[in-house]
Formats: sequence, structure tokens, C-alpha cells
Amino acid sequence: MQNIVLFGPPGAGKGTQSAFLVDHFGFVHLSTGDIFRSNIKGATELGKLAKSYLDKGQLVPDGVTIEMLEDSVNASPDAKGFIFDGFPRTTAQAEALDAFLKGKGHAISAMLALEVPEEELRTRLAKRAETSGRVDDADPLVIQKRIDVYNEETAPVAEHYRFQNKYIGVQGVGGMEEIFERLSAAIKGLS
Repeated sequence: MQNIVLFGPPGAGKGTQSAFLVDHFGFVHLSTGDIFRSNIKGATELGKLAKSYLDKGQLVPDGVTIEMLEDSVNASPDAKGFIFDGFPRTTAQAEALDAFLKGKGHAISAMLALEVPEEELRTRLAKRAETSGRVDDADPLVIQKRIDVYNEETAPVAEHYRFQNKYIGVQGVGGMEEIFERLSAAIKGLS
């Protein structure tokens, strides 16, 4: 079983590339953003709590995020592997994910980190707001806050996987197919 952390800042293309990787490799895609939106839309207690943080451009607390993610992993017991998209976002989440997977006899195979310059991220997020209706992408101040939070709180998670020799940086600029080929080559190199 291969378990991949697809990592990168908001707008790096994690969701788009995850869809390609799921189709190609048969992974189960676990996007904390999708999990949050589903819980928010369903007005669950965890969803209401998550929304109060997301509306301010802040990270959802680890305990809430981990509980939602574990439920999603447990819902797919026959998975060939998972792509964790948008998780972990803190070192504590990375440690919790490692412990959770170890308890199931598995581990993270690699962190594939999409590397994209900030100006490109701002452009992509503004375009996404126009096409997807995601209000969190429409406000330039919220976009910058999300990038700043990523740089301050999430980017350091890469060190957790560098220490385990599981970090692989992937150029995240170019055509979607070109980026997909880079990611696919990295995954095939894990075998």
C-alpha cells in the first residue's frame, strides 16, 4: 500500500493533480478541504466548528481535523493506498497521522511537495474564485492570509518528512499533464 501526502500551498494544484493520480493509480483521495466542506454543508458539529476557523483564514484545530480524517480512512478499509491532500498541516498532525497509520500496519510512503511561486498562487486562486464560486478564494486579503498561514504553520511540516527521507519536491508550474507526469514518475520511483 502506498500512502502519499500531496503537499503544497493553497492554489498549488493539489486537488487537480490528486484527481489525475486517483484515476491513474487507484488511490483513495482524502482532501481535508473536501472533508471540511462536506461537514460544513451537512451542518455537523465538527463542520460548524471548522467553518468558524476557515471563515477567518485560520487552520482548523488538529483534534477536529484528525477526527474527521480518521473517520474517512476507516470508511475505505480495502483501499490500495491514500492520497492525503491538504493534510497534515502541522507537525502534530503529521505525528498523529504516522501513529494512526502505524496502528493499521501502514506508513506514509512519500510527501510529494508541489513547489509554486507565491505570485502564481495568487493568480491561480483568483481565477479559481471566478470559476468555482469558492468565496474563500475571492478576497485578496484572505488569499494572502492563507499563503502566510501556510508559510508560517504548514510549510515546516516538510521537515518532518525530510527527516524520514520521504520528502520529494516536484516543480508545480507548467501544464497539468506535465505536472502529472512529474508526480507519476516520483510515485513510480517509490516502488
